[in-house]
Amino acid sequence: MTRARKIAVPLAALIAAHLLVVFAGFVAPYDVATQFREHPYAPPSPVHFLDGQGHIHFRPFVYAWKNNGNFAEYEEDTERVMPIRFFVRGDRYSMLHIFQSNVHLFGVEEPAHIFILGSDGYGRDQLSRLLFGGQISLFSGLLAAALSLALGLLCGSAGGYFGGVLDALLMRISEVFLALPWLYLLFAVRAFLPLRMSPVGTFLLLITIIGAVGWTRPARLVRGIVLSAKERNYVFAARGFGATEWYLLRRHVLPQTRGVLLTQAAILIPQFILAEVTLSFLGLGVAEPVPSWGNMLSTLQQYNVLSTYWWMIIPGLVLIPIFLSYYLLARSLEQQV
Repeated sequence: MTRARKIAVPLAALIAAHLLVVFAGFVAPYDVATQFREHPYAPPSPVHFLDGQGHIHFRPFVYAWKNNGNFAEYEEDTERVMPIRFFVRGDRYSMLHIFQSNVHLFGVEEPAHIFILGSDGYGRDQLSRLLFGGQISLFSGLLAAALSLALGLLCGSAGGYFGGVLDALLMRISEVFLALPWLYLLFAVRAFLPLRMSPVGTFLLLITIIGAVGWTRPARLVRGIVLSAKERNYVFAARGFGATEWYLLRRHVLPQTRGVLLTQAAILIPQFILAEVTLSFLGLGVAEPVPSWGNMLSTLQQYNVLSTYWWMIIPGLVLIPIFLSYYLLARSLEQQV
């Protein structure tokens, strides 16, 4: 496999995953707050093409769930065939916070319900919550990594290029941050802050805390590249022709850091996604009713949920291909540097 393809494959997978959560309102069959109290912990609905009488249906369908008399125990009602329809109207949602719509990619006609990934204890569709929760978990990683890389680029380039007291001060501060166990530091800082916050405020706070903690390693890597780049002959030549320090940084020095920054982004983003998931799982992140993959997994702290309703672990399983794609992307980018 060529180097370009090694980068393209995981990158395409990550782009597809992020597009799914960006357009979650369209792809998801229901709103995250829609509850079907008569279907708590409904299992995933199998999609059929062949009915109980042996007839083939060209349109996929599901059977309605019926309770067998015990809590959260269901069986398919083979007398009720529910065709899956595409581009149906349902709950209203905001697309990119720009325009409103109520058209969904797929669904079934009321009063039937479709739970492709099952439902939670309130009868809320897990697929819908997984997609909307990805907006919090995936983009917290992206934004926190962007903040860390920006701080790392600023501090690393300033310390490496100007040296002296500034460089010594920045590197001693970075050594302190490197010595601290960053996950426990996140717990301490988040626990110190108010627990009752709006979802937007909590989201921004998480990004700020996670991003501010993770800047040290990119800063030290950038510093090393800048120390080497500023000693190149073409930099001395440009300075001799009267180039300003800002011009030298922008034109000749900082472009050398692009490869390292991209590699660090692919490494840091999954770490920061995991940090958000962990904080939300422990109740220190985004709280209900706004979904994130962390607070969706928090129900697994109850043993009966963990041992009985296997589909509740799906948000954790989704992290595996996401992290694997970032790992492959980081390795491919590292080989390019």
